[in-house]
Amino acid sequence: MAKNKKDDGSPQPRRRRAARGGTGAQLTPRREGERGFTASQELSDDLQRVLVDLLELSLQGKQAHWNVVGTNFRDTHLQLDEIIAAARTFSDTVAERMRSLHALPDGRSDVIAQTTTLPEFPQGEIRTTEVIDLMTERLDDVAATCREVHEAVDNEDPTSADILHGILQRLEQLSWMVSAENRKARP
Repeated sequence: MAKNKKDDGSPQPRRRRAARGGTGAQLTPRREGERGFTASQELSDDLQRVLVDLLELSLQGKQAHWNVVGTNFRDTHLQLDEIIAAARTFSDTVAERMRSLHALPDGRSDVIAQTTTLPEFPQGEIRTTEVIDLMTERLDDVAATCREVHEAVDNEDPTSADILHGILQRLEQLSWMVSAENRKARP
């Protein structure tokens, strides 16, 4: 029997292979052009927390984008695109800021799954009204992570704190705009 088939003839699931190459979680020695401020472990850890939540937000946004159904589908679908684009842009900004401070961003899928503060996203088709509530919760969760680390980040590196300000402003704006879809005006 072929090695990629189970005893009953069904396909064998592929196993994840260990990483090859790379030097592990360490920085290469500094070279002539590398100078400047270096992030402490605390600053690196705080920015990493924001990074994984932003990456998870983009992944969950895509899951919702592919599986949303119901009234106002198109508007919700397009709003999800906005959230995904913002999360991807912000995650890249945070990761590049970390590298500029000689820190190591880690966006591997297993690290994201193990360390994100966002709850797991449901599988399958999801009604638009439920997607609105789920994504609002996740936008608020990422904003909460930014707020939790903000003071410590600001104490060590005001420039990184300024990046968090921009991220917070947009996430909270998106949360307000998305959540408005399910709100009812008072009579």
